[in-house]
Amino acid sequence: MSAVGAVFSCSCLRSGVWLLKPGMQKMSSFSLHTAARCAARDYYEVLVLGGGAGGIAMSARMKRRVGAENVAVVEPSKTHYYQPLWTLVGAGAKHLAASARPMGSVIPSGVAWIKSQVVALDPDNNSVWLENDTRVFYKYLIIALGISLHYEKIKGLPEGFNHPKIGSNYSAQTVEKTWRALQDFKEGNAIFTFPNTPVKCAGAPQKIMYLSDAYLRKTGKRSKANFMFNTSLGVIFAVKKYADALLEIIKDRNLDVNYKCNLIEVRADKQEAVFENLDKPGSTEVYQYEMLHVTPPMGPPAVLINSPVSDANGWVDVDKETLQHKTYPNVFGIGDCTNLPTSKTAAAVAAQSGVLDKTISLIMNKKFPVKKYDGYTSCPLVTGYNKVILAEFDYNAQPLETFPIDQSKERRTMYHMKADMMPLLYWNALLK
Repeated sequence: MSAVGAVFSCSCLRSGVWLLKPGMQKMSSFSLHTAARCAARDYYEVLVLGGGAGGIAMSARMKRRVGAENVAVVEPSKTHYYQPLWTLVGAGAKHLAASARPMGSVIPSGVAWIKSQVVALDPDNNSVWLENDTRVFYKYLIIALGISLHYEKIKGLPEGFNHPKIGSNYSAQTVEKTWRALQDFKEGNAIFTFPNTPVKCAGAPQKIMYLSDAYLRKTGKRSKANFMFNTSLGVIFAVKKYADALLEIIKDRNLDVNYKCNLIEVRADKQEAVFENLDKPGSTEVYQYEMLHVTPPMGPPAVLINSPVSDANGWVDVDKETLQHKTYPNVFGIGDCTNLPTSKTAAAVAAQSGVLDKTISLIMNKKFPVKKYDGYTSCPLVTGYNKVILAEFDYNAQPLETFPIDQSKERRTMYHMKADMMPLLYWNALLK
């Protein structure tokens, strides 16, 4: 087992080889069609789209490759969030402010920050269009645009968040409402949802259930609560080893799981949630709730839908081993916006960033990419205020664990790693 360093999921750990440290393309892939160099600020050797974990990590790596003055990041947001912390914010264990930093403080020094929105990609002409009809050219493009939340696809949302008893750990605007709903719980159903779409950090929808259970036990209200995890999936977790452990916890704590059950409407004024039975399309059931945690439907950013760089579903179409685009050899993707067949977590981003750095370096030197991403991802499954099951696995949903212990067991040490060590490593290692 290699030395332990940092890799993150919704805050995870793995061998330092991923943090510190590709199908073969045809030889023609190195014959990049290069646009004419434009005026200053209109052209960058490396243009990075997105200021999330993947975009910042890659801009730092590219700064070392080509120099800060040759790299730019396109990102409209003023704040960068460490979103893995929001599971604990929603359970009252951390403050929202601890997850936030000014965007300007995380963009590598000297790297240009283009404070604008990407509105179109034109890879045939090595350029992107920004707001206000601005065009920027590049030699190499890294797409790290993340994933979009779609609360509006659930009838009654997002306006339903104006009511009490409902929250969501997936948004900075709604995560503290989860904690308020938990504190205000009196008696009834506590419902936690998982949508019928890809999601980032697929373990998070059930983590808040375990934490809520622990909180109500601590405050003496558990006997008045009926817990339900209503998931669109047919399993509790994709990796059997960890799924088996979670099912034991669910049984021991008297938590109910309803599979193939998808939230389609929230009647927040009546505290009602409507779910569709995916095995019987059109068949619905209404549940009264005292607390509702919503995981929203998600999808690719709008700019990627029907884009030349995307597949039929709107995800950036990259080689799953090299992260190089399948059609445009000077375009690369990382993180949640790609069609890589692995869980969308910060741990995956950390692993991918090392591979992508090597891939781009070789492409720049007209060599074949040889470093291969194995699909590594991870999720610290928080099962209480001092317990975590550290799930780590690959493309084949096989455990790919760091430690010489059974990681399917709940451990206090893994909780402290998640809650205390990982945020420090994120800010001071991955992003740098």
